[in-house]
Order: sequence, then C-alpha cells, then structure tokens
Amino acid sequence: MPTVSQRFWLTTDRVDTVIDASAESLYAMVSDLPRIGEWSPECEGVTWEGEVSTPVVGTTFMGQNAVGPGRRIRYKRHGRVLVADAGREFEFITDEGGRESTVWRYQFQPEGSGTRVTESYEVRWIPVWARIIDVPTNRHKELLENMRTTLARLKVCAEAQHNATNR
Repeated sequence: MPTVSQRFWLTTDRVDTVIDASAESLYAMVSDLPRIGEWSPECEGVTWEGEVSTPVVGTTFMGQNAVGPGRRIRYKRHGRVLVADAGREFEFITDEGGRESTVWRYQFQPEGSGTRVTESYEVRWIPVWARIIDVPTNRHKELLENMRTTLARLKVCAEAQHNATNR
C-alpha cells in the first residue's frame, strides 16, 4: 500500500517475488543497469557515465525511458547509485530537473532454495506538471504494475540462467 501523505504525489510502494536463483546472481543482474531493458517495461536501457565495470556508491548513469500509449512518450533521467551491497541491496536515485526525485531499491533475501527479491520506489519530489498529469493517468498504479512486470521478467530470465548453469 502507498504511504499516506499530505502530499498525495509522494508515493512509495513495493512488490516482491521468490526467484529460484542465488541472491548474488540476482544482484549481478539487477545492478547491471545497461541490461534493465530486458525486464523493465519502462526503462529501455541505461548508459553508465564514465568507465564502469561494477557499479559502486556514487556511480552515475543516464536512463532512457518510454511510457504512455504505444510507449510514444520518451524521456531521460540521470541517476546515481546510493547502495551497492552485493547479494543484499542495490539502490539508486533518479533526478528530475536537477533535483533528486525517485529512489529505486532492490533487496535480496535468501528464502528456501531461492531468493525473495523486493523492488520498491519512493518518490521524494516531482515537478508540479508531473503531479497534475499523475492523477488522471494514475501513475502510482502504472508504477506498481511495471514493478510486477519487471520482477516477473527478471524471474523468467534468472531461472532460465540458473537452470542452464545447473544442468
């Protein structure tokens, strides 16, 4: 459930699923942001800024996104890695108009023979125009559905990779 706030546009939510793969391998997939377009229905890809082989706290990037009917609305976001704790947590923040906007977090918790992956977001600030558009378009619902899709696609990819490795 979204956090109740006096500022309706400051939303937060999360989804989770159990994936038959190790926390370390899932972390490696998620933190490899240039691959994010393989599972995200909104972020088509990411380009690291500078020479990056493994992201660390402070690493910056540019994300390319597409939303709306037919994914015709395209936009870019700068981002910065906030947490890079291999096998446990990967977190980054994106900016909007030069201000920190949304925190995205992936947490990995071993569960049974697999890993519970939790994806969450927290909107810290968005411009007035976005607040106005977000209400009729129900952006919060869209983000929630996109996170479910992201984790479902990640699950398919990770489990296929896990099964191929363990044959």
